[in-house]
Amino acid sequence: MQTNAIATAGQDNANTRKERVALFSILASAGITVGKLVAGLLSGSLALLSEAAHALVDTGATIITYFAVRAANKPADREHHYGHGKFESLAALAETVILFMLSGVVVVQAIERLAEGGGHFEPTPLAFAVLLGSIAVDVNRVRSLRKVAKETGSQALAADALHFASDLAGSGMVLLGLGAAVFGFRYGDALAAIGVAGFIAIAGWRLGRQTLDTLLDAAPKGASDRIAALVAQVPGVVELGELRLRSGGAESFGEMTVFVSRTLSLDRAALIKEQILRTIQAEYPRTSLTIVVVPRALDNETVFDRIMLTATRRRVPVHHVTVQDIGPRMSIGLDIEVDGRMSLEAAHGLASGFEAALRDEFGADTEVETHIEPLRVAHLAGQEAAADIVRSIAALIADIAAATGRLLDVHDVRVRSTPAGLVVMYHCRAEPALDVQHVHDSMDRLEHKLRIERPDIIRAVGHAEPMTPVAT
Repeated sequence: MQTNAIATAGQDNANTRKERVALFSILASAGITVGKLVAGLLSGSLALLSEAAHALVDTGATIITYFAVRAANKPADREHHYGHGKFESLAALAETVILFMLSGVVVVQAIERLAEGGGHFEPTPLAFAVLLGSIAVDVNRVRSLRKVAKETGSQALAADALHFASDLAGSGMVLLGLGAAVFGFRYGDALAAIGVAGFIAIAGWRLGRQTLDTLLDAAPKGASDRIAALVAQVPGVVELGELRLRSGGAESFGEMTVFVSRTLSLDRAALIKEQILRTIQAEYPRTSLTIVVVPRALDNETVFDRIMLTATRRRVPVHHVTVQDIGPRMSIGLDIEVDGRMSLEAAHGLASGFEAALRDEFGADTEVETHIEPLRVAHLAGQEAAADIVRSIAALIADIAAATGRLLDVHDVRVRSTPAGLVVMYHCRAEPALDVQHVHDSMDRLEHKLRIERPDIIRAVGHAEPMTPVAT
């Protein structure tokens, strides 16, 4: 809850900063527009008037950006499941259209002036002062817009930053035209206007290409390959299937399919999914992904893996699995455990269903034999047995262990009384080099003899440990 609150507060702060910088941009554009218009009218400079018109368009565009940012800040709702981020893209698209229209008008006017001999205008000190002042404002504005756009991922603010960066170049062109006019080159103003139009068109092209990519759901550049590489590094992922990404304002959305081994548990598959999300969002924090985990049969699955997978799916406890190859056929024998209170008819039906499932997995000609055993009660109410009972059973286990010739040093004997009988647990030791099969067989014989001697024992759990070498 605390993490969500922190994330929400951080998002609210980012939204506030986006709106504040957009509002500042509106005020700056309005001021520059008025200054360039007055200076252009007084001097008669087409380039300066073109810059004034450009600044007027900027003002309108920044107003659109401001309201688009406010709209994009709204959270997802019933009608907009992916949020409102594309409002920013729509604002950027509108700005692109306006930029191209303005570029065309400026070029037409400049050509007419060139045809008339360059036109007549007076490069006044006010014109120079206005241009230098607008350059200073645009430098500060571009810096602020780029910083906030980068920190918040705002496409509309990034578009504004790109736009006003082109304004700087345009203002520089106008300065050159006015400077040329001071030295008597009358065509400088019209040529500067054409240069301004070129910068406007370039800005519109860059902005339009980026905006169309977003509106047409193009994947973020380079993100698909990088995310695929990140997913491939997550342990447990066998293969990445389909991966689709698209941008939605400041965020990216997508779906992916990953293949994992079908022998994995549901919990393990869920952990792999969570790790994929964490890995991707560590590098792409503004990416929301829907991940579908698909189980797949792998070439390295063993017969035992496949048997246990089938048992897990049907929720049938199995043990003592034996697999044989009888010519071209496979023979499988195993024990299944069922509730001891279940009727033989019901237990046989359960076993038959499990046998059919194994034949579906390995082939219809597979021989399957199941031995039905009562499921041992796993949870019994109990209490510590009397001390004399513990001593007698401990002595009995020690005698039987000594008779096996393999089990030594019986210790840590515990006996608990339950309503069903006695449950015994003990530790013993054996030679470290002795294989597990021989130790297990010896402990099975010990338990069998123990229960013959003490029929009141319902369960004996022995834990074998390797003998510790004697220090010399």
